[in-house]
Amino acid sequence: MKQRRFFKATRHHSGAGDYIFDFFNYTFMVFLCIVMLYPFLNQLAVSLNSASDSLKGGIFLWPRQFTWANYQHVFGEANILNSFLIAVLRTVIGTLTSVLGTAMVAYTISRKDFVLQKFVTISFVLTMYFSGGLIPNYLLIKELNLLDSFWVYIVPGIIGVFNLIVIRSFIEGIPESLFESARIDGAGDFTIFLKIVLPLSMPVLATVSLFVAVYQWNSWFDVFLYNSSSPQLSTLQYELMRILQNSNASLSGKTAVDAFSNANASANQVSPTSIRATMTIVASLPIIMVYPFLQKYFVKGLTLGGVKG
Repeated sequence: MKQRRFFKATRHHSGAGDYIFDFFNYTFMVFLCIVMLYPFLNQLAVSLNSASDSLKGGIFLWPRQFTWANYQHVFGEANILNSFLIAVLRTVIGTLTSVLGTAMVAYTISRKDFVLQKFVTISFVLTMYFSGGLIPNYLLIKELNLLDSFWVYIVPGIIGVFNLIVIRSFIEGIPESLFESARIDGAGDFTIFLKIVLPLSMPVLATVSLFVAVYQWNSWFDVFLYNSSSPQLSTLQYELMRILQNSNASLSGKTAVDAFSNANASANQVSPTSIRATMTIVASLPIIMVYPFLQKYFVKGLTLGGVKG
């Protein structure tokens, strides 16, 4: 109560400089929100607007001719629902396995009594600077019999080196006395990891989970490389990319005037611009819906180490 009264009194007696600072601070934040929100709202308006009308331009925050035709065209594709399910499964399973696997390795190399701590750490870090290249990676995936398999989305990403370093740094900040007390009580490393490390590492694990989930959800190039001959394993991002390519190909050789003059021939006419906007909304909406549930952990994770207790 005393602290709250102090801040209220200080705020009441603030000078003109504080009001000026608040004015510019709020103005900047409002401007920043507009800059970040406008592109998304604009794409939403274009996706809900008639494709023929969108060719005229001038769509900002509200559609001129409201229609669901763009979404009907996207979701009318034969494989779109199955690819959506595969994308969800890939995101959920890939995120869980990657975060758990990375956290286990991070706990291992964070222990000072681990004999190969420095060697294993350097070995992982080197992979961030040197890579075998696209062809050796493809040959490796082939030798592991992961081609045309769902697990090609999961196995290569079980350990993320950058996330490994982040989680290890957080675990090293946990008081060593907690581990010593647990060992005195007879707990092993696996028990310590499950009952001490995981609960205390929720902020950083939630942050890493969001990073991994966004990567898994947006990834499509590995589908093209390893599962392009298996339509049943196609993901949503790959299908959306294919729909956009087909839309572009259908208009190849046509001028903008031809496309505009023929745009009113069908009420369900779509264009690459409208399809691109629809794809943006469809691809980003699931992540936007998940983010509020992880926001408080995400903010904590980003500020780790900013204040030392």
